[in-house]
Amino acid sequence: LHPEWLVALPLLSHVPGVGWVAITEADIDNYAGMYLQRDPQQTMTLDATLSPRVDVPGVAVEAAAPMQSPWRVLMIAPEAGKLIESNLVINLNPPPSIADFSWVRPGKSAWDWWSGHMAKDVDFTPGMNTDTMKHYIEFASQSGFPYMLIDAGWAVPTHERNMDDITQVNPAIDMPELLRYAQQRNVRILLWAHWTSVNRYMDQAFPLFEKWGVAGVKIDFMNRDDQWMVDFYRRVVAAAAAHHLMIDFHGAYKPDGLRRTYPNLITRESVMGKEYSKWSARVTPVHDATLPYTRMLAGPMDYTPGAFTNVNQAQFIPQNVMPMSQGTRAHELALYVVFESPLEMVSDYPEQYKGQADFNFIKQVPATWDETRFLTGQPTENISLARRSGRDWYIGSITNWTARDVELPLSFLGPGRYLAEIYADAPDAADNPTHTTISKQEVVSGTTLTVHMVSGGGNAIWIHPVGGPTRRSQSR
Repeated sequence: LHPEWLVALPLLSHVPGVGWVAITEADIDNYAGMYLQRDPQQTMTLDATLSPRVDVPGVAVEAAAPMQSPWRVLMIAPEAGKLIESNLVINLNPPPSIADFSWVRPGKSAWDWWSGHMAKDVDFTPGMNTDTMKHYIEFASQSGFPYMLIDAGWAVPTHERNMDDITQVNPAIDMPELLRYAQQRNVRILLWAHWTSVNRYMDQAFPLFEKWGVAGVKIDFMNRDDQWMVDFYRRVVAAAAAHHLMIDFHGAYKPDGLRRTYPNLITRESVMGKEYSKWSARVTPVHDATLPYTRMLAGPMDYTPGAFTNVNQAQFIPQNVMPMSQGTRAHELALYVVFESPLEMVSDYPEQYKGQADFNFIKQVPATWDETRFLTGQPTENISLARRSGRDWYIGSITNWTARDVELPLSFLGPGRYLAEIYADAPDAADNPTHTTISKQEVVSGTTLTVHMVSGGGNAIWIHPVGGPTRRSQSR
């Protein structure tokens, strides 16, 4: 670490010949987030520093005694990937004080923002309007997704910068009609809001959203973790729980396990996700192969996968409308297994998925897991994870810009015969990244699968018992 670097958590470090250590924190309550910096005088020493309060210059934490600091968490394992299997961060938080959170339903969501309101194969003008939102709702319904997220622009702007009146709806949006249309199709609506709007209107908006039947709110642009903002997060999830609303924090600080106390905090961003591909070339297969070993150790991340305009490094151009994604189609499919998020976006324009056999994997893959097994990989290079949902297993493998072969022993399978449905890089996928091969193979616990991934490639596998019931694409 350079002495001038201020390092956000989680931090992953390697002690050669000894093992891997990750540092983060849990149960941040009435406190400020912690950062690390290398001591310029002692190369093996890290200094901790706290996010300063915005409203009280020179102060990081102000509280009455007695008070309790967050847990400082050190996770240690012989392999970096084994840290992914840990539930330490979430279990250092208290259990829920509210008895019933059965209304919190994980699942996948259509989303209108990523595509840039492109116009293709439709008979309406795409934009923040009722027809466009109905188009996405219909797509979610036909795909078996329980949610559709309406992003920025649905509410009425105020005279204050970045603030909308989230109790009032943009006249271009017929909210009662959208809610009726969605309910008729077994889809629920999620709404985006700037955090300043939530801070101003929460007491009026959350009861209103509950009355409308809105499933949850994506809250954005907090971009800090000082003591005041930490308190804001807790006020939001408590108020949302009282009105049966799920929360997705974007522009957020790292997870600290608060979702154990408030399971309606279903996911959060706190990651340089797929959206950065709209204006930069920073989201690469190398980045993807790093995140599971770093950011994901703190908890679920709303990375927003699902891009189906897949290109290699030479073909990539950042663009707001019809954005591209670096890496192969099989790499993109594997992200639904490798990256954990109980609310998982299916980000691209509905017509991008039309007639694409690969889309069947996205429709099928669950959003929550009963068990996780690290199979192989190294930070920044590659990873293969196996995750179980009921009796079915899913394996996601991704690589950086280096083509590689990996072996996947299936010893975690139970007794009996299984069918593996494999979505792999096609032989020409390095030059044509949207090309995949789809195959089926009977396997047992003694089987070892050999996976080949091209540069920027990946592999996604669904393994289910032979002759057993086929699970639905998404629980409702």
